[in-house]
Amino acid sequence: MSRDTKSAEIYLEEPPEDVIKKRLEEFEDIKKHEVEAYLAGKRIIIWDPEAGFILYRNGFFGKPLGIRKPKPIKYNVPYELSFYDALYLSERNAIKVKHNEGLLTPQELIQIASEVVDDFQAKYRVYADLRDRGFIVKTGLKYGADFVVYVYGPGIDHSLFAVSVFSPNTKLRGQDFLRAGRLSWSVRKRWVLACVYNDEIRYLIFEWNKELST
Repeated sequence: MSRDTKSAEIYLEEPPEDVIKKRLEEFEDIKKHEVEAYLAGKRIIIWDPEAGFILYRNGFFGKPLGIRKPKPIKYNVPYELSFYDALYLSERNAIKVKHNEGLLTPQELIQIASEVVDDFQAKYRVYADLRDRGFIVKTGLKYGADFVVYVYGPGIDHSLFAVSVFSPNTKLRGQDFLRAGRLSWSVRKRWVLACVYNDEIRYLIFEWNKELST
């Protein structure tokens, strides 16, 4: 594998201006609808399909339950938000997250999410940074990563890269790089290593060099 600096500049710059403008308009539309989500066990559920679809069509937040490859159409089912989605929207006063008739604060969401997701706060910082840049960020577990990132959204374009997040306490071995590189190459995505340290996030992009691997 080799770091591709040119690709890093291309793939981590902000999306086109028209896309960023559209994201801002979508976010304002979400705020107008006063969507309510609910903590159910260790999941964040939007029971109203109409409200769930509002979030999905405006930035692909969440997903309809039971639909394997959802399209940007309304499904008559509840929608589920990831903890990343829920915290991002809650921090920006775009939704209300309720539990036992009370409202959950962003700090309470962080505490709950940290019990479910390892190193949640570091991963959320990367998620929020990419969202703020105008990207669509979805869970990347099936690719062996924390996130996959789109410019336009799933079902519209292919995700550009898979992101794995590491904090200072993470110990990486050579086989970790090898495994991630092979996997990202096999699904035609660049692998991004997001390093979170204090108030800084550094992104390193790797490419699989087939000639060097033989």
